[in-house]
Amino acid sequence: IHFYKRDFHKLSVKMFGMNFFPEIPRPFNTQYRCYPVAMLPGSERSDVEAGGKIIMPPSALDQLTRLNIVYPMLFKLSNKKNQRTTHCGVLEFVADEGKIYIPYWMMQNLMLEEGGLVQVESATLPVATFSKFQPLSKDFLDLTNPKAVLEMRLRHFACLSKGDIVAINYNNKIYELNVLETKPAAAVSIIECDMNVEFEAPPGYVEPTISRPQPMEEDEPELDISQMLPEDTGFMAFAGSGNRLDGKKKRTNSETEIQSRQLKEYTRGIPDHNFQVGNIRFIRAKKPKDNDDKENAEDDFKAFEGKGQSLRQAKSKK
Repeated sequence: IHFYKRDFHKLSVKMFGMNFFPEIPRPFNTQYRCYPVAMLPGSERSDVEAGGKIIMPPSALDQLTRLNIVYPMLFKLSNKKNQRTTHCGVLEFVADEGKIYIPYWMMQNLMLEEGGLVQVESATLPVATFSKFQPLSKDFLDLTNPKAVLEMRLRHFACLSKGDIVAINYNNKIYELNVLETKPAAAVSIIECDMNVEFEAPPGYVEPTISRPQPMEEDEPELDISQMLPEDTGFMAFAGSGNRLDGKKKRTNSETEIQSRQLKEYTRGIPDHNFQVGNIRFIRAKKPKDNDDKENAEDDFKAFEGKGQSLRQAKSKK
């Protein structure tokens, strides 16, 4: 009886339960015509356009199952004309024969046009531990939590390649990010992994400067209120000099007296230049001492505690 190697392998496993000839995974390497997801027949597939997976024909699934490849299915896409490569996963096997449908951002990375030839090869990638992204627009940094948004959108991706420009859709807006670095290799798998993510500043981004108020100098001289008084203009009552009938010189109002009188009029309207925002001062008026003494005197008073005197003098007894 003659057995082929493949048939003998199946027979040995079935009869003895031992795998004497383990099958070596054979690579999948096929060429397809490439089209954007928007040209896929049927309803619009926004989930494919916003991720990093492609749609392949059913014949590819039949060939992959016979090749005994390693799961999850990851592929390397190559444009032989300009030596551009990227990596992706597969979402469905419903495309027309000889065609694959890929996201538009992936076609831009490969510099492919509609109907261009692309080489599809099976790939085995290490699990990602680190990745670094650079947003191409500062609008991505204006999001409330950019890292959480990126983590949510990367769930639609299967792998990352260094040098790719990935596009994520959030709130009906497309954000492009450049993959600057991936570890432990230039192409990594991000399926069920614990990956550290860092961001690089967008091109031409300038950190906003925050103007802080300068503190007041402690040695600043006190404000002289007299300098704020207006100049004497026009008539001022009782500011002139008088004459006495007896011929003696009368004392005139000096400039200091006039200035002190003006000072009393303007002091009420002078602002508090030492006011600090957030501090409230409560100024309580003190009671005059005369009132305090009067209240104490009223408290010490007791009725009918004094000594009386009689107008009638007492008769002396003999």
